Amino acid sequence: MELLIVEDDDEFRTIAATWMVRKGHRVAEASDARTALELARQRQFEVAILDANLPDLSGIDLLQELRSKSDEIEVIILTGEATVETAVEAMKRGACDYLSKPFPLAALEERCVKAAERGLLRRDGLRWKTLAERNRPTPVLIGESPRMREVYRLIARVGPTDAPVLIQGETGTGKELTAQAIQRASRRVDQPFVTVNCAALPEQLVESELFGHEKGAFTGAVKSRPGLFEIADQGTLFIDEIGELPPSLQPKLLRVLEDGSLRRVGATQERRVDVRIIAATNRDLAKEVREQRFREDLLYRINVMAITLPSLRDHATDIPLLIRHFLPDEWSIEADAESMLTRYRWHGNVRHLKNVLERATILAEENTVTIDDLPAEIVNSSDDAETLRDMQIETNLESMERTHVLDVLQKCQGNKSQAARMLGVHRRKLYRLMERLGLSTK
Repeated sequence: MELLIVEDDDEFRTIAATWMVRKGHRVAEASDARTALELARQRQFEVAILDANLPDLSGIDLLQELRSKSDEIEVIILTGEATVETAVEAMKRGACDYLSKPFPLAALEERCVKAAERGLLRRDGLRWKTLAERNRPTPVLIGESPRMREVYRLIARVGPTDAPVLIQGETGTGKELTAQAIQRASRRVDQPFVTVNCAALPEQLVESELFGHEKGAFTGAVKSRPGLFEIADQGTLFIDEIGELPPSLQPKLLRVLEDGSLRRVGATQERRVDVRIIAATNRDLAKEVREQRFREDLLYRINVMAITLPSLRDHATDIPLLIRHFLPDEWSIEADAESMLTRYRWHGNVRHLKNVLERATILAEENTVTIDDLPAEIVNSSDDAETLRDMQIETNLESMERTHVLDVLQKCQGNKSQAARMLGVHRRKLYRLMERLGLSTK
């Protein structure tokens, strides 16, 4: 625990601090309220042990001062006068416990442990309440094309690590879904997954949203509030549209990535968090660096592993699967309508397709989507033939590649090492190629 002992009896304070340190706790000492408040400004404590009678301020008044600066600290009041009135007043002012001198130091430590657990439960309650308000049920990535299988392979590789990930792709390609898939593949799967979209927030609110703020830090800050980094502690923070992050905040984000340190807006004390960062952008961040709108060192930190999501135009063979996924149960689509959707060049990607199908189910009759239910922009599209030609080329190339690999494997009687040599690739690359083409590697 992080403990603060405020006691003007030097001998007792030293004995109590020594006991707590020997028990493995981190302890700061103060003999008066002024010193205690200065320490609390520099450092976040879980529990404060306050003597009721201090030379410059009563313990109950100090309690109020500490709680006004941070409502996360738990306070235990010590007194040599075991009066019911003092105990009641301390509890009314926010103390979580009360001890009358003399008492065994083991009893004091036990009370501190219970106080710290109480604070942890309260903070966790706030975290999960915030998450419940922000998070929606988790959809999944859909697709069996070679491009999507490569995305799944990268997710499976990077998921179990704690490396920062940068997800790149056009709007509507599923960047948040990819981040959620990485979280599900990680050791943090049972911890919070928190999202923030930098483009959706006014610039002046981004800092408070990410890092939190203290009471009185700005107009309207009527109480202290944890930021999303604190809410995501032990879990994952997904920062969407990171290219929109104001330049003034980029050094602060870099600091969190480097050592987990952050300061709330209006705070002087540092806090530490253990958060995995997944970022996403549809911008060319290398270009942003060249034009001095994005820090180069920050790009290196978030781009330890990059996943580039294909546009729907580049994996159009997955469109029939996506149609089946987005249509409600018991719904169907006529063949010519499905063909038209498959040939269309989706500049809005998967999100655009989903919206079109939702609109179609509103207009359709008898739970069947027809051409008449599709928007005019799709029905009258002039680039259907080009889209179909691209799809056919992609399908034919994959088919030829698959046939060639099968032919070589057959000639080598299934010997993977020999087949890899004939194909001129490393054996591991052959296995990846077989997985991408849907061939058994056994």
